[in-house]
Amino acid sequence: MTNTIADIETADVIIVTGSNTTENHPVLSSFMKRATKRGAKLYVIEPRKIKLTEYATKWLRQEPGRDISWINGMMRVILKEDLHDKAFIEKRTENFEALKEAVEPYTPEFVESITGIKADDLIEVAREFAKADAATLCYCMGITQHICGTDNVKSLANLSMLCGHLGKPGGGVNPLRGQNNVQGACDMGGLPNVFTAYQKVDDDKARNSYEQAWDITGLSGTPGLPVTEMIDKAYKGEFKSLFIIGENPLVSDPDLNHARKAMEKLELMVVQDIFLTETAQIADVVLPSLCFAEKNGTFTNSERRIQRVRKAVEPPEGPWEDWKIITAIASKMGVPMDYEGPEQIFEEIRQVTPSYRGVTWERIEHLGIHWPCPETSHEGTPILHTMQFTRGKGLFHAISHVIPAETPDEEYPYILTTGRILYHYHTGTMTMKTSGLNMLAPECFVEISSNDAQKLNLEDGSMVDVSSRRGTIQAKVEVSPKAVDGTVFIPFHFASAAANTLTNAKLDPTAKIPEFKVCAIKLEQPATA
Repeated sequence: MTNTIADIETADVIIVTGSNTTENHPVLSSFMKRATKRGAKLYVIEPRKIKLTEYATKWLRQEPGRDISWINGMMRVILKEDLHDKAFIEKRTENFEALKEAVEPYTPEFVESITGIKADDLIEVAREFAKADAATLCYCMGITQHICGTDNVKSLANLSMLCGHLGKPGGGVNPLRGQNNVQGACDMGGLPNVFTAYQKVDDDKARNSYEQAWDITGLSGTPGLPVTEMIDKAYKGEFKSLFIIGENPLVSDPDLNHARKAMEKLELMVVQDIFLTETAQIADVVLPSLCFAEKNGTFTNSERRIQRVRKAVEPPEGPWEDWKIITAIASKMGVPMDYEGPEQIFEEIRQVTPSYRGVTWERIEHLGIHWPCPETSHEGTPILHTMQFTRGKGLFHAISHVIPAETPDEEYPYILTTGRILYHYHTGTMTMKTSGLNMLAPECFVEISSNDAQKLNLEDGSMVDVSSRRGTIQAKVEVSPKAVDGTVFIPFHFASAAANTLTNAKLDPTAKIPEFKVCAIKLEQPATA
């Protein structure tokens, strides 16, 4: 996030897209709700009529996978009506002319033909966003989990820069992270091409700094593989072993039949987790570890705030803290790692991580600090890009609409989109061990509109077979006012009817993220009915 969570409440205009915020980020959504009570305008641009639309000034419903078009359309309106921030563009950006040329074809009428968003509604939101003193864009995986996910994000950045809404309170481009500490994991180099603080592994200077810190030589400058490519290479027999920590890909990965076959071909699969997940059940070795409440450390949340996490309960006998397992394995492999505990590890982290360098264990005893915090006298950076962008000038990208990898046809006439629900978290590793939550959300469901249910002769609560080109699952029908005709929603938490059996493994070429949010399906009465 370029801004803080609390900062959202100060915005004059809020656009939320690709995020079912009230269910996936219920605490954060309260800041949006309070902003509307203060008089802020909230626009929700979503394929489903999610709960947040009840608080919205207006809900704009786009066809899934058509986001570049409506963003380009808004920018064209802003340019045609001379509402763009000329001073900001002149002083702080480049490649503006290329952007103008790219968005020219996206008239409101053309955008309506692609997205389904009414031309008048598009014009209204564009005007309000551009005229606001401070406007914020909030998005989540409904924007990123597409074959054009990277371009979707760049398009939102284009829109914010065009109106000068970056680097100031109440503005910004704010991705809402899907899991606790996923920001921290990325900051720590939990990506195949970077060290901590996004220092590229093929950068000689970055590698040299790590070699000096660790008193070693020969760190590889070759980026590793993203998970999605690992699975494909395992299927082809080119990838032999996999060590999985705190992840359950046999529920969360796309095209699960393919993923399972790939993992079964591995020569060695190790899973380190707190419960025997679906993935752990087929592992060669399972290493039991402690949960978040049983250990000390830090989390870094969506707003880049580095915070202490303290042990709340005593752990059971047997499992180890994750860092102890990892360091023990490293030592057995000939790289001795000897730490007394999380505080010592964090001290090393800050020494090799420029954006964390000013954050000490003592400084975050009571209150977290936003990175970048380059030195101990620095107070942290709640708002990014106040004076300039990391690269100097912000770069406008000329981006055109890309259709999803798979669209409805005669055989598979419906669009499937997947996501989370309030009561369960990710693959249910923890939440499905909780009886109260299982009472509230006991099983998978297929959310469809009343019109589609009537057309298919499906009743609320009846079973339905859902098929894509990759597989079939069976789940209960839920006729819902959230659903719109032609689009079906299935939560991906439930292993017994795993939605990702259906999803498409086609990848964004840059981020290598699968297109979880759009695939073509059909719905049929069960053969046994």
